[in-house]
Amino acid sequence: MSFFQNARKLLQQNIREYGMYIALFVIMAIFTVTTKGTFISSRNIVNLVNQTGYIAVLAIGMTLVIVIRHIDLSVGFLGGFLGAVVAIAMVQWHLPVFPAILLTLALGVLAGVIIAFLVAQMKIPAFVATLAGWLIYRGAILVVTESTGTIVIPDETFNAIGNGFIPDLPEMGILPGVHKLTLIIGLIAIVLLIISEINSRKKKQAYNFEVLPMEMFIIKLVFTSALIGGITWLLAGYQGLSWTAVVVLVVAIIYHFITTQTVLGRHIYAVGGNPEAAELSGINVKKITYIVFGSMGMLAALSGILFASRLQSATTTAGGLWELDAIAAAFIGGVSPAGGIGKVAGSIIGALVMLSLTSGMNLMGIGISYQYMARGAVLAAAVIFDVATRNRAH
Repeated sequence: MSFFQNARKLLQQNIREYGMYIALFVIMAIFTVTTKGTFISSRNIVNLVNQTGYIAVLAIGMTLVIVIRHIDLSVGFLGGFLGAVVAIAMVQWHLPVFPAILLTLALGVLAGVIIAFLVAQMKIPAFVATLAGWLIYRGAILVVTESTGTIVIPDETFNAIGNGFIPDLPEMGILPGVHKLTLIIGLIAIVLLIISEINSRKKKQAYNFEVLPMEMFIIKLVFTSALIGGITWLLAGYQGLSWTAVVVLVVAIIYHFITTQTVLGRHIYAVGGNPEAAELSGINVKKITYIVFGSMGMLAALSGILFASRLQSATTTAGGLWELDAIAAAFIGGVSPAGGIGKVAGSIIGALVMLSLTSGMNLMGIGISYQYMARGAVLAAAVIFDVATRNRAH
């Protein structure tokens, strides 16, 4: 096979996975040209990463919920409500930062487990159960903030989560003005990625699984390494890696490991692929439902914490449309509405696509009404793309 035939075959077989990367690249290229380079500036990319944080965290949880063929509409206002709870815990109850955060995460897990009880035990459709949650948490935000209005959070440690950056190495006359620790972290990430990909390839070859032709494998490594290197360089050009980005990366790595390397991950995808067959093969579908919704509640709490930290306050309007952004990010990231298909990395790319659209159109001065239309069109295109590729596969 020639190089171009290999490339075409690879793209056709992995169009779901590569489609979102292509979409993100095209969107970024268009906005870079239309904003005369402002979009791709270090400052804007750092802001974009920070703005994406709370939606990316929600999208990771939503990906697993959709994989097991459910939906969670309550997570937006649950996140907003728990953002207010963490603010009240620190400002009114005078709890230290970390106990307040742990309490909030625990409440998130509890909220997720309650939804799971309604879905798994009471057999209430997730759409209805979480819609009830949406209404309850919307009211709960208003209840906890009605006496004070916006709750300002004065704690510098807490506010650093959403606004702070990792410290840099001491200035030694090398690359002045560039965040060197961020560059080192980026370099380590590239090395680990290459080692991981090579080991994965060797494992597949040992079991006689199909692998990429060597030249395509090398191109894939070069492309992904260049992408990580480019983003790292942009981030290093303006204050470096933010704590928000660190939180999202840690969550993504943990969930990527769980979904790809553990028995729990295999069971989640088995339930999504065919719940009846999974039950017959000995998988406890109810237990998986509890775990996935509990994890979704915890990530909603983390999302609320990131948002409250970024604003340095808890507001009555927090949580509006978050769940729709998270669902859209998951679908754009390659999750199938039919269940059983979806990756953690894809949901983050989906969140970046959604926030890139918003950021780019804001820089161009496009009105909010047209922004909603554009985001809706992108979501519709992602679902049409999913249906088309599934039909072609059959």
